Amino acid sequence: MGESTRGQYAKVFFAVSAYWVFSIGLVFLNKYLLSGQDQLDAPLFVTWYQCVVTVALCFLLSKLSQSFPNTVHFPKMYLDQKLSREVLPLSIVFVGMIGFNNLCLKYVGVSFYYVGRSLTTVFNVICTYLILGQKTSGRAIACCGLIIGGFFLGVNQEDVAGSLSVSGVVYGVLASLCVALNAIYTSRSLSCVGDSIWRLTMYNNLNAIFLFLPLMLFSGEFGTVAFFPGLFSHTFWTLMTISGVFGFMMGYVTGWQIQATSPLTHNISGTAKAAAQTVMAVTYWSEVKPFLWWCSNVVVLFGSALYTWIKMLENRRRVVDPPARKPDQQRLLSRNDEGDESAV
Repeated sequence: MGESTRGQYAKVFFAVSAYWVFSIGLVFLNKYLLSGQDQLDAPLFVTWYQCVVTVALCFLLSKLSQSFPNTVHFPKMYLDQKLSREVLPLSIVFVGMIGFNNLCLKYVGVSFYYVGRSLTTVFNVICTYLILGQKTSGRAIACCGLIIGGFFLGVNQEDVAGSLSVSGVVYGVLASLCVALNAIYTSRSLSCVGDSIWRLTMYNNLNAIFLFLPLMLFSGEFGTVAFFPGLFSHTFWTLMTISGVFGFMMGYVTGWQIQATSPLTHNISGTAKAAAQTVMAVTYWSEVKPFLWWCSNVVVLFGSALYTWIKMLENRRRVVDPPARKPDQQRLLSRNDEGDESAV
């Protein structure tokens, strides 16, 4: 095995490992912050702070990139009210996505979290048809049927086990819808920021900081935060900041894994990661799950993996014989190939 081959394998190993560590770590850390014993009962505030950390990191890395251009490579960040307004529709969807995502995680266990948010693929198909007019093949729709079946079987088994949270499931469905809409609006907003995903991330999170404020006001979270006993705890703010850093890093490691492997391998890695995350959660919390509960996870994972494989084959055929397609549709296809793990 040559040096270049070993180097390539090492790059793939570290990229996949980083993706797994940050993705699984973020889910478990958020679960602890959102519903751990004696933790702050303010999921919107936790999400808001993670947006603050992301914006701060974007400007910090931008500054470091200007000071050390040969070492740090990051696009220049600047504030532009016009760009902020143009990105606002995406930011509204983004706030719904991360807000519902964390609310879902607050009310459901990590073991059920993947199944609870598994309808993203289904909503992708629906939204791309209703908004972009893009049709989906019968085979891909059949995969969506598998995912829907696995989802309802999982909900049923959670109910049988007595651990079903209806609000958690509703938040999971809404999060899945927002993830699908986020992909579409991202494809439309990238051109506003020079196709820089990092600049879009900064404006998205900056807008979200202000959009979350009235939501926290109406939900009464300001009072909850003000009277939280651990508000001045170094441990609390350290964990909050680490969760923000992990959320920021998810954008990087997702892109790194895709670059080191391929969009298809990235989706397969995401599916395997979800399976490992479920097993880890069941083991860590010493949960006992019935056979049909495990079947629901297998059906959802299999349906998602099969859908990814079928879409990849179809996209390869389009490369050989591409039909006329609107720019939004072409850009969305690329984003769907990359998956939605940054929404974890």
